Amino acid sequence: MANDERVLIVGMGYVGLPLALSFIRGGCSVLGLDIDEEKVSALNAGASYLGHIPDEQIAAAVATGRFEATLDFSRCAEVDAVIIAVPTPLSAHRDPDLSYVEATCRAIGPHLKAGTLVILESTTYPGTCREVMIPILEQESEHTVGEGIEIAYSPEREDPGNIDFETQTIPKLVGGQSPAVTARAVTLYKKALDLVIPVDSMEIAELAKLFENIFRAVNIALVNEMKVLCDRMDVDVWKVIDAAGTKPFGFMKFTPGPGIGGHCIPVDPFYLTWKAKEYGINTRFIELAGEVNRGMPQYVIDRLREALSEDRKALTGAKVLVLGVAYKKGVEDMRESPSLDLIELLLNAGADVRYHDPFVPSLPQMRKHDLALGGSRPLTDALLAESDAVLIATDHDEVDYQQVIDQARLVVDTRNAVRAQLGAQVQGRARLVHA
Repeated sequence: MANDERVLIVGMGYVGLPLALSFIRGGCSVLGLDIDEEKVSALNAGASYLGHIPDEQIAAAVATGRFEATLDFSRCAEVDAVIIAVPTPLSAHRDPDLSYVEATCRAIGPHLKAGTLVILESTTYPGTCREVMIPILEQESEHTVGEGIEIAYSPEREDPGNIDFETQTIPKLVGGQSPAVTARAVTLYKKALDLVIPVDSMEIAELAKLFENIFRAVNIALVNEMKVLCDRMDVDVWKVIDAAGTKPFGFMKFTPGPGIGGHCIPVDPFYLTWKAKEYGINTRFIELAGEVNRGMPQYVIDRLREALSEDRKALTGAKVLVLGVAYKKGVEDMRESPSLDLIELLLNAGADVRYHDPFVPSLPQMRKHDLALGGSRPLTDALLAESDAVLIATDHDEVDYQQVIDQARLVVDTRNAVRAQLGAQVQGRARLVHA
């Protein structure tokens, strides 16, 4: 494969855009395809819409003459490889929703030239490439898979806001429909990434991605359950975790929170539990972890209600300031954020809710939530003082936690943010409650 090989990436989001930039740095030409006209216009103007990718990187990519964004699926005919990085959410009944993958395959199928390599990066259940993608592509294309076009799976591994890893340095798994296709896909990715690891099949690659995130979901559920127990026992769970973390073997540190968020951990386990039913298997351990994690937002609200009652206040009518609506600190990403569930529960309970997040100036209408809160409030002394409770849902480093403790009356901290920032001896006006 020549360095000037042309790659088209479908989906210019948190996965597709960083990958496009890596390919450009590797000397490839990239077409970034998205159905969002505003995104396409921004990219072609050299502007970024992702907080962790500065405008300068996009402008530099455009200036090379090897990057262009497009809305036109027919341009698949111009490239040697098509990489699909579109959402794979859950349906309202928590079943896999492959509608974006299916629609993409129908859209690209008629335009694929002979010899095109098609790679799926979206997280999904094992069997998706063979059972869903290949039939659609063969129906829509004039080519057959294995002769005219080739299929591989390479799961995305992105962690927005993690300064220790970026797309180029995260090891990349690749599994093709045959050893020859795997080798071709590995060669392609090596142009953009430092370490590419072939596996024996597409199914292994598909399942490895789910296993990675199910591992995290199960361990997060365990530590969340431990937090609930420690609260009842009046034991500091954060000190328990720190103590256990001194063991240099056989223990991996996970921390509790108000729930789980992001595009992977809240979703991936249900892709496997759904597929497992096809084989008559009930994945009880995974399902229990999901049950524990989904229950955490309500647990936090119950703790908040208890804390308010100690101040002789009801949750109904209380002024509650939520600090952080992104699913993790340091990013603007709100996908599956537990903060949104917390806000919805607060509103349903009749609380007067406002929020502050330095990365999220306003809350757009989302697939599951439509929360009109008037935008992020400046974190002023007056706002903190007038709030009946401050609920720390995301532990952004950009928040002045000393100001919060000095000015607020009640702080309910779900992330141990206050002590993590200020140390063990927290001094201030507020009563601090962990939840």
